[in-house]
Amino acid sequence: MTLALRAQADELMDADDLSAATYAAVVADLARVNVVTLAARPTLGFLDRVTRGRTSLRLLDVGYGDGDMLRRIARWSARRGIAAELVGIDLNPRSEAAARLHTPPVLPAGTSITWRTGDYAELAGGGWDAIVSSLVAHHMTRPQLIAFLRFMEAEARHGWLVNDLHRHRVAYAGFPVLATFARWHPIVRHDGTLSIARSYRPAEWPPLLAEAGIGDARVFRAFPFRLCVERLR
Repeated sequence: MTLALRAQADELMDADDLSAATYAAVVADLARVNVVTLAARPTLGFLDRVTRGRTSLRLLDVGYGDGDMLRRIARWSARRGIAAELVGIDLNPRSEAAARLHTPPVLPAGTSITWRTGDYAELAGGGWDAIVSSLVAHHMTRPQLIAFLRFMEAEARHGWLVNDLHRHRVAYAGFPVLATFARWHPIVRHDGTLSIARSYRPAEWPPLLAEAGIGDARVFRAFPFRLCVERLR
């Protein structure tokens, strides 16, 4: 497959007929992928910047999947003494079931997580300090992504972050090898490779931001093969 243009094929985990049990197994393995690929580092670094001098955080995570990012944020905020009200929203109802299954009943002191199913646009006016997403942007069509960027720009008081993949030939060639070696679910091996092909390159983000009317956002790479967009206020 050439990576000159973004792939458009649908991912297997998005299939309507995928069972809840299979979906839970897939997103659990994706959470393991996130650990190995240091996926939380850009998001936690962003939160370090956005909460500087603050003692509380009301955060929205769009497209939470297994919920692993919000669990990491809960631990991060507890270590820093930040009272964190964390809300996740995901269109897929199987995500809520998986996140509840994989979340311990007792969270770190001073933190709470609320799992919701539905459209993020329903949460406009929620008083969000920050809005984050991880591995979501490449699932969206261009109009959907523009609308999402505009939503975050309008709703996040202190900042927002898109944490996504970098469409890079080394990542594309290497991920199937890693996934096979780690014995991750076959859907993870397939969709992870496709996700890289569906993701963006650095030069593709400025036109998207310009179309959304956003002129003060930072596009940066994060090791290994993450491409992020950060907006701080």
